[in-house]
Amino acid sequence: MIRSASLRLLWLFIPLLVTGCGFHLRSQADIPFSAIYLQAPGGSAVAANIRHIMTFGGHADSLVAAPDKAERIIDIQREQPQMIIVALTGAGLVSEYQLQLDVKYRVLYPNGKIALPSTLIHLTRDMAYNPTAPYAYDAEEQFLNRDMQQDAAQQILHRLAMLHN
Repeated sequence: MIRSASLRLLWLFIPLLVTGCGFHLRSQADIPFSAIYLQAPGGSAVAANIRHIMTFGGHADSLVAAPDKAERIIDIQREQPQMIIVALTGAGLVSEYQLQLDVKYRVLYPNGKIALPSTLIHLTRDMAYNPTAPYAYDAEEQFLNRDMQQDAAQQILHRLAMLHN
């Protein structure tokens, strides 16, 4: 009985403890521009994530179809995923990978002047690997790659929000 009451009390205080330490959920970036053009290589997953975030964050109307109608242009110059071997077993088989995503982008004014020079976002995720069950890791690899793409999109939008003067 005492243990159950203690657990209830603990559950009541956890939100206070978490908020007291400064923890908060990552929020959507507040886009201060009413017209943004997104320029990216075909098939860019980061660009697709930016569109998704803006659409479902209430900023779908801010995306414009032509750069001359934009207040700012997000120019994704390069998006490069990589998979690097980090560790091997004693038998020389892979036991850990590191997934990396490099995204190089810049922000321009409609006249082509640079609002934010080329910036590189470098993201990594570690993935343990068991060589006896290689197919079990495809879903994890896809999940981690999507997570990095979403993270890069969020970072770009947060930095865009800081450009508003």
